Amino acid sequence: MIVKTSSLGDIIHTLPAVTDAARAIPGLKIDWVVEEAFAEIPGWHPSVERVIPVAIRRWRKHWWRDLFGAEVRRFRQQLKHTQYDLIIDAQGLVKSAFISRQARGPIAGLDSNSIKEPAASWLYNRRHAVPRSEHAVQRVRQLFSRAMGYAFDTNTLDYGIALPGADSHAPDPDSPPTLMFLHGTTWDSKHWPEPYWRELARLASDAGYNVKLPWGTADEEARAVNVAQGLPGVTVLPRMSLSALAGELSASTGVVAVDTGLGHLAAALNRPTVSIYGATNPFLSGTFGYHQLQLRSDLPCAPCMKKHCHYQGQPLTDTLSDGSSFVVTPACYRSAPPEAVLSHLQRIIAQASFSRGVGP
Repeated sequence: MIVKTSSLGDIIHTLPAVTDAARAIPGLKIDWVVEEAFAEIPGWHPSVERVIPVAIRRWRKHWWRDLFGAEVRRFRQQLKHTQYDLIIDAQGLVKSAFISRQARGPIAGLDSNSIKEPAASWLYNRRHAVPRSEHAVQRVRQLFSRAMGYAFDTNTLDYGIALPGADSHAPDPDSPPTLMFLHGTTWDSKHWPEPYWRELARLASDAGYNVKLPWGTADEEARAVNVAQGLPGVTVLPRMSLSALAGELSASTGVVAVDTGLGHLAAALNRPTVSIYGATNPFLSGTFGYHQLQLRSDLPCAPCMKKHCHYQGQPLTDTLSDGSSFVVTPACYRSAPPEAVLSHLQRIIAQASFSRGVGP
Protein backbone atom coordinates (compact mmCIF):
# COMPACT_ATOMS: atom_id res chain seq x y z
CA MET A 1 0.00 0.00 0.00
CA ILE A 2 1.15 3.50 -0.88
CA VAL A 3 0.19 6.43 1.32
CA LYS A 4 0.54 9.60 -0.74
CA THR A 5 -2.49 11.74 -0.11
CA SER A 6 -1.68 15.11 -1.70
CA SER A 7 -0.99 17.44 -3.40
CA LEU A 8 -1.63 17.05 -7.14
CA GLY A 9 2.02 17.53 -8.10
CA ASP A 10 3.31 15.26 -5.31
CA ILE A 11 0.96 12.46 -6.34
CA ILE A 12 2.11 12.71 -9.95
CA HIS A 13 5.74 12.68 -8.78
CA THR A 14 5.09 9.24 -7.25
CA LEU A 15 3.94 7.56 -10.47
CA PRO A 16 7.41 6.82 -11.94
CA ALA A 17 8.29 4.92 -8.76
CA VAL A 18 5.19 2.78 -9.26
CA THR A 19 6.33 2.02 -12.82
CA ASP A 20 9.80 1.07 -11.56
CA ALA A 21 8.36 -1.24 -8.90
CA ALA A 22 5.92 -2.92 -11.29
CA ARG A 23 8.73 -3.65 -13.76
CA ALA A 24 11.03 -5.01 -11.06
CA ILE A 25 8.41 -7.16 -9.29
CA PRO A 26 6.13 -9.07 -11.71
CA GLY A 27 2.60 -9.44 -10.39
CA LEU A 28 2.93 -6.58 -7.93
CA LYS A 29 -0.45 -5.39 -6.63
CA ILE A 30 -0.79 -1.87 -5.24
CA ASP A 31 -3.43 -0.06 -3.20
CA TRP A 32 -3.12 3.71 -2.81
CA VAL A 33 -4.47 6.03 -0.13
CA VAL A 34 -5.11 9.49 -1.57
CA GLU A 35 -7.16 12.61 -0.85
CA GLU A 36 -10.63 12.32 -2.37
CA ALA A 37 -10.09 15.34 -4.67
CA PHE A 38 -7.22 13.49 -6.40
CA ALA A 39 -8.68 9.96 -6.35
CA GLU A 40 -8.74 9.74 -10.17
CA ILE A 41 -4.96 9.97 -10.53
CA PRO A 42 -3.67 6.69 -9.01
CA GLY A 43 -6.22 4.81 -11.09
CA TRP A 44 -4.54 6.06 -14.27
CA HIS A 45 -1.64 3.69 -13.52
CA PRO A 46 -2.39 0.09 -14.55
CA SER A 47 -0.48 -1.34 -11.57
CA VAL A 48 -2.79 0.28 -9.01
CA GLU A 49 -5.61 -2.12 -8.16
CA ARG A 50 -7.52 -0.22 -5.50
CA VAL A 51 -7.74 3.48 -4.66
CA ILE A 52 -8.72 4.30 -1.07
CA PRO A 53 -9.94 7.90 -0.80
CA VAL A 54 -9.33 9.84 2.39
CA ALA A 55 -10.90 13.18 3.29
CA ILE A 56 -8.51 14.72 5.81
CA ARG A 57 -8.92 18.18 4.28
CA ARG A 58 -12.68 17.97 4.74
CA TRP A 59 -12.67 16.17 8.07
CA ARG A 60 -10.38 18.63 9.80
CA LYS A 61 -12.87 21.44 9.23
CA HIS A 62 -15.23 19.69 11.69
CA TRP A 63 -12.83 17.30 13.38
CA TRP A 64 -14.84 17.18 16.62
CA ARG A 65 -17.78 15.77 14.62
CA ASP A 66 -16.04 13.73 11.92
CA LEU A 67 -13.15 12.12 13.78
CA PHE A 68 -15.42 9.53 15.41
CA GLY A 69 -18.08 9.49 12.69
CA ALA A 70 -19.21 6.67 10.44
CA GLU A 71 -17.18 7.88 7.45
CA VAL A 72 -13.90 7.70 9.36
CA ARG A 73 -14.81 4.26 10.70
CA ARG A 74 -15.42 3.01 7.15
CA PHE A 75 -12.10 4.44 6.03
CA ARG A 76 -10.24 2.63 8.83
CA GLN A 77 -12.04 -0.59 7.94
CA GLN A 78 -10.81 -0.25 4.35
CA LEU A 79 -7.24 0.17 5.60
CA LYS A 80 -7.50 -2.99 7.69
CA HIS A 81 -9.17 -5.04 4.96
CA THR A 82 -5.88 -6.40 3.59
CA GLN A 83 -2.74 -7.75 5.21
CA TYR A 84 -0.04 -5.90 3.26
CA ASP A 85 3.44 -7.19 2.59
CA LEU A 86 4.61 -3.58 2.77
CA ILE A 87 3.18 -0.13 3.41
CA ILE A 88 5.16 2.81 2.06
CA ASP A 89 4.53 6.26 3.47
CA ALA A 90 5.64 8.35 0.51
CA GLN A 91 4.27 11.56 2.02
CA GLY A 92 6.64 11.83 4.96
CA LEU A 93 4.29 13.70 7.29
CA VAL A 94 2.96 12.84 10.73
CA LYS A 95 -0.59 12.64 9.34
CA SER A 96 0.43 10.18 6.61
CA ALA A 97 2.46 8.12 9.08
CA PHE A 98 -0.60 7.95 11.33
CA ILE A 99 -2.69 6.73 8.39
CA SER A 100 -0.06 4.09 7.65
CA ARG A 101 -0.27 2.85 11.22
CA GLN A 102 -3.98 2.15 10.79
CA ALA A 103 -3.26 -0.46 8.12
CA ARG A 104 -1.91 -3.98 8.62
CA GLY A 105 1.68 -4.57 7.57
CA PRO A 106 5.25 -3.31 8.04
CA ILE A 107 5.71 0.39 7.29
CA ALA A 108 8.62 1.85 5.34
CA GLY A 109 9.50 5.51 4.95
CA LEU A 110 12.31 8.05 4.98
CA ASP A 111 14.65 8.29 7.94
CA SER A 112 14.69 11.35 10.20
CA ASN A 113 17.48 13.04 8.21
CA SER A 114 15.68 12.64 4.87
CA ILE A 115 12.09 13.43 5.77
CA LYS A 116 10.06 16.64 5.93
CA GLU A 117 8.65 15.95 9.40
CA PRO A 118 11.23 13.89 11.36
CA ALA A 119 8.69 12.80 13.97
CA ALA A 120 6.91 10.77 11.29
CA SER A 121 9.90 8.43 10.93
CA TRP A 122 9.42 7.27 14.53
CA LEU A 123 6.25 5.50 13.40
CA TYR A 124 7.97 3.40 10.70
CA ASN A 125 9.31 -0.13 11.00
CA ARG A 126 11.87 0.44 8.25
CA ARG A 127 13.67 3.72 7.59
CA HIS A 128 15.63 4.61 4.47
CA ALA A 129 18.07 7.43 3.79
CA VAL A 130 17.53 9.39 0.57
CA PRO A 131 19.53 12.51 -0.36
CA ARG A 132 17.61 15.76 0.07
CA SER A 133 19.54 17.34 -2.80
CA GLU A 134 17.75 15.40 -5.56
CA HIS A 135 14.47 16.13 -7.33
CA ALA A 136 11.29 14.87 -5.65
CA VAL A 137 10.65 12.34 -8.43
CA GLN A 138 14.05 10.74 -7.99
CA ARG A 139 13.74 10.77 -4.20
CA VAL A 140 10.50 8.79 -4.32
CA ARG A 141 12.00 6.37 -6.83
CA GLN A 142 14.93 5.79 -4.48
CA LEU A 143 12.65 5.28 -1.49
CA PHE A 144 10.61 2.64 -3.32
CA SER A 145 13.68 0.84 -4.67
CA ARG A 146 15.29 0.63 -1.25
CA ALA A 147 12.09 -0.38 0.51
CA MET A 148 11.42 -3.20 -1.99
CA GLY A 149 14.99 -4.18 -2.84
CA TYR A 150 15.44 -3.51 -6.56
CA ALA A 151 17.52 -1.24 -8.78
CA PHE A 152 16.18 1.24 -11.35
CA ASP A 153 17.65 3.16 -14.25
CA THR A 154 17.93 6.85 -13.36
CA ASN A 155 18.31 7.73 -17.06
CA THR A 156 14.82 6.53 -17.99
CA LEU A 157 11.50 7.94 -16.87
CA ASP A 158 7.98 6.57 -17.30
CA TYR A 159 4.98 7.94 -15.41
CA GLY A 160 2.96 4.97 -16.66
CA ILE A 161 -0.24 6.95 -17.20
CA ALA A 162 -2.93 5.15 -19.20
CA LEU A 163 -5.90 7.48 -19.51
CA PRO A 164 -9.39 6.14 -20.22
CA GLY A 165 -10.06 6.45 -23.95
CA ALA A 166 -6.41 7.31 -24.61
CA ASP A 167 -6.77 6.77 -28.37
CA SER A 168 -9.06 9.80 -28.61
CA HIS A 169 -6.57 12.11 -26.92
CA ALA A 170 -3.90 12.29 -29.62
CA PRO A 171 -3.40 15.70 -31.29
CA ASP A 172 -5.40 16.01 -34.51
CA PRO A 173 -2.92 16.60 -37.38
CA ASP A 174 -5.68 18.12 -39.54
CA SER A 175 -6.62 20.82 -37.01
CA PRO A 176 -4.68 23.93 -35.99
CA PRO A 177 -2.20 23.19 -33.19
CA THR A 178 -3.60 23.78 -29.72
CA LEU A 179 -1.87 25.30 -26.71
CA MET A 180 -3.03 24.91 -23.13
CA PHE A 181 -2.44 27.81 -20.74
CA LEU A 182 -2.34 26.61 -17.13
CA HIS A 183 -2.79 29.95 -15.39
CA GLY A 184 -4.28 28.86 -12.05
CA THR A 185 -2.13 28.44 -8.95
CA THR A 186 -2.25 28.99 -5.20
CA TRP A 187 0.14 31.63 -3.85
CA ASP A 188 -0.25 35.22 -5.03
CA SER A 189 3.48 35.25 -5.73
CA LYS A 190 3.20 32.36 -8.22
CA HIS A 191 0.81 34.18 -10.55
CA TRP A 192 2.16 35.37 -13.89
CA PRO A 193 0.50 38.78 -14.52
CA GLU A 194 -2.87 38.68 -16.26
CA PRO A 195 -1.80 41.27 -18.90
CA TYR A 196 1.00 38.86 -19.85
CA TRP A 197 -1.46 35.98 -20.24
CA ARG A 198 -3.63 38.07 -22.54
CA GLU A 199 -0.64 39.22 -24.57
CA LEU A 200 0.57 35.62 -24.88
CA ALA A 201 -2.90 34.52 -26.02
CA ARG A 202 -2.91 37.26 -28.69
CA LEU A 203 0.56 36.31 -29.90
CA ALA A 204 -0.34 32.61 -30.03
CA SER A 205 -3.57 33.36 -31.89
CA ASP A 206 -1.71 35.51 -34.43
CA ALA A 207 0.78 32.65 -34.90
CA GLY A 208 -2.02 30.25 -35.88
CA TYR A 209 -2.54 28.40 -32.60
CA ASN A 210 -5.80 27.64 -30.88
CA VAL A 211 -5.59 28.34 -27.15
CA LYS A 212 -7.54 26.62 -24.38
CA LEU A 213 -7.91 27.99 -20.86
CA PRO A 214 -8.99 25.61 -18.07
CA TRP A 215 -10.10 26.75 -14.65
CA GLY A 216 -11.07 25.31 -11.28
CA THR A 217 -12.23 28.25 -9.16
CA ALA A 218 -14.37 31.34 -9.70
CA ASP A 219 -11.27 33.56 -9.70
CA GLU A 220 -9.60 31.37 -12.31
CA GLU A 221 -12.72 31.40 -14.47
CA ALA A 222 -12.85 35.20 -14.31
CA ARG A 223 -9.19 35.43 -15.33
CA ALA A 224 -9.73 33.01 -18.21
CA VAL A 225 -12.69 35.03 -19.50
CA ASN A 226 -10.65 38.24 -19.34
CA VAL A 227 -7.75 36.65 -21.20
CA ALA A 228 -9.95 35.19 -23.94
CA GLN A 229 -12.21 38.20 -24.51
CA GLY A 230 -12.27 39.22 -28.15
CA LEU A 231 -9.43 36.95 -29.24
CA PRO A 232 -10.14 34.47 -32.07
CA GLY A 233 -9.32 30.86 -31.36
CA VAL A 234 -8.99 31.40 -27.59
CA THR A 235 -11.48 29.24 -25.68
CA VAL A 236 -12.42 29.06 -22.02
CA LEU A 237 -13.02 25.39 -21.23
CA PRO A 238 -15.93 24.27 -19.05
CA ARG A 239 -15.13 23.04 -15.59
CA MET A 240 -14.10 19.40 -15.91
CA SER A 241 -12.76 16.40 -14.03
CA LEU A 242 -9.04 15.72 -13.75
CA SER A 243 -9.38 12.83 -16.21
CA ALA A 244 -11.12 15.03 -18.77
CA LEU A 245 -8.53 17.77 -18.29
CA ALA A 246 -5.74 15.22 -18.68
CA GLY A 247 -7.33 14.24 -21.99
CA GLU A 248 -7.29 17.87 -23.13
CA LEU A 249 -3.63 18.14 -22.14
CA SER A 250 -2.78 14.94 -24.02
CA ALA A 251 -4.33 16.35 -27.17
CA SER A 252 -2.44 19.66 -26.92
CA THR A 253 0.61 20.59 -28.97
CA GLY A 254 2.22 22.54 -26.15
CA VAL A 255 1.62 23.96 -22.68
CA VAL A 256 2.47 27.12 -20.77
CA ALA A 257 2.18 26.82 -16.99
CA VAL A 258 2.98 28.59 -13.79
CA ASP A 259 4.02 26.66 -10.67
CA THR A 260 0.90 24.49 -10.47
CA GLY A 261 0.03 20.83 -10.12
CA LEU A 262 -1.41 20.74 -13.62
CA GLY A 263 2.02 21.68 -14.94
CA HIS A 264 3.35 18.45 -13.44
CA LEU A 265 0.52 16.59 -15.14
CA ALA A 266 1.54 18.10 -18.49
CA ALA A 267 5.10 16.91 -17.88
CA ALA A 268 3.88 13.42 -16.96
CA LEU A 269 1.97 13.31 -20.24
CA ASN A 270 5.12 14.29 -22.18
CA ARG A 271 3.64 17.55 -23.44
CA PRO A 272 6.21 20.19 -24.47
CA THR A 273 5.86 22.67 -21.61
CA VAL A 274 7.29 26.02 -20.61
CA SER A 275 6.84 26.53 -16.88
CA ILE A 276 7.29 30.02 -15.43
CA TYR A 277 8.84 30.24 -11.96
CA GLY A 278 9.34 33.43 -9.97
CA ALA A 279 8.89 33.07 -6.23
CA THR A 280 9.59 29.33 -6.19
CA ASN A 281 12.54 27.16 -7.15
CA PRO A 282 12.01 24.36 -9.70
CA PHE A 283 15.29 22.60 -8.89
CA LEU A 284 13.88 20.19 -6.29
CA SER A 285 10.20 20.05 -7.19
CA GLY A 286 9.67 21.63 -10.61
CA THR A 287 8.25 19.97 -13.69
CA PHE A 288 10.23 16.82 -14.41
CA GLY A 289 10.24 14.93 -17.68
CA TYR A 290 10.93 15.13 -21.38
CA HIS A 291 10.48 18.37 -23.38
CA GLN A 292 10.35 20.57 -20.28
CA LEU A 293 11.71 24.08 -19.83
CA GLN A 294 11.63 26.08 -16.60
CA LEU A 295 12.01 29.85 -16.84
CA ARG A 296 13.41 31.37 -13.65
CA SER A 297 13.57 34.99 -12.56
CA ASP A 298 16.85 36.87 -12.65
CA LEU A 299 15.94 39.21 -9.77
CA PRO A 300 18.29 38.91 -6.76
CA CYS A 301 15.32 38.33 -4.42
CA ALA A 302 14.06 35.32 -6.39
CA PRO A 303 13.22 32.66 -5.50
CA CYS A 304 11.93 34.12 -2.23
CA MET A 305 9.66 31.16 -1.37
CA LYS A 306 7.07 33.56 0.03
CA LYS A 307 3.35 33.49 -0.65
CA HIS A 308 3.22 37.24 -1.22
CA CYS A 309 5.69 39.43 -3.11
CA HIS A 310 7.87 41.66 -0.88
CA TYR A 311 9.85 43.29 -3.69
CA GLN A 312 10.82 46.85 -2.70
CA GLY A 313 13.03 47.91 -5.59
CA GLN A 314 12.24 50.24 -8.45
CA PRO A 315 8.93 49.35 -10.15
CA LEU A 316 9.49 47.26 -13.26
CA THR A 317 7.25 48.15 -16.19
CA ASP A 318 6.57 46.58 -19.58
CA THR A 319 4.82 47.78 -22.73
CA LEU A 320 2.36 45.53 -24.53
CA SER A 321 1.63 45.31 -28.24
CA ASP A 322 -1.34 47.68 -27.94
CA GLY A 323 0.98 50.38 -26.60
CA SER A 324 -0.24 50.17 -23.02
CA SER A 325 2.24 49.98 -20.17
CA PHE A 326 1.82 48.36 -16.79
CA VAL A 327 3.83 47.65 -13.65
CA VAL A 328 4.78 43.97 -13.64
CA THR A 329 3.58 42.42 -10.38
CA PRO A 330 5.11 40.30 -8.97
CA ALA A 331 8.24 41.99 -10.28
CA CYS A 332 10.18 38.75 -10.73
CA TYR A 333 8.11 37.90 -13.83
CA ARG A 334 9.51 40.83 -15.80
CA SER A 335 12.26 38.43 -16.89
CA ALA A 336 9.70 36.17 -18.62
CA PRO A 337 7.77 38.38 -21.07
CA PRO A 338 5.19 36.77 -23.41
CA GLU A 339 7.31 37.05 -26.57
CA ALA A 340 10.11 35.07 -24.95
CA VAL A 341 7.72 32.48 -23.51
CA LEU A 342 6.13 31.79 -26.91
CA SER A 343 9.52 31.65 -28.62
CA HIS A 344 10.78 29.09 -26.08
CA LEU A 345 7.62 27.02 -26.43
CA GLN A 346 7.80 26.94 -30.22
CA ARG A 347 11.41 25.80 -29.98
CA ILE A 348 10.73 22.87 -27.67
CA ILE A 349 7.63 21.90 -29.69
CA ALA A 350 9.87 21.70 -32.75
CA GLN A 351 12.46 19.67 -30.82
CA ALA A 352 9.79 17.27 -29.57
CA SER A 353 8.39 16.83 -33.10
CA PHE A 354 11.86 16.17 -34.48
CA SER A 355 12.57 13.56 -31.79
CA ARG A 356 9.39 11.71 -32.84
CA GLY A 357 10.49 11.76 -36.44
CA VAL A 358 7.74 14.07 -37.66
CA GLY A 359 9.71 17.30 -37.77
CA PRO A 360 11.76 18.88 -40.57
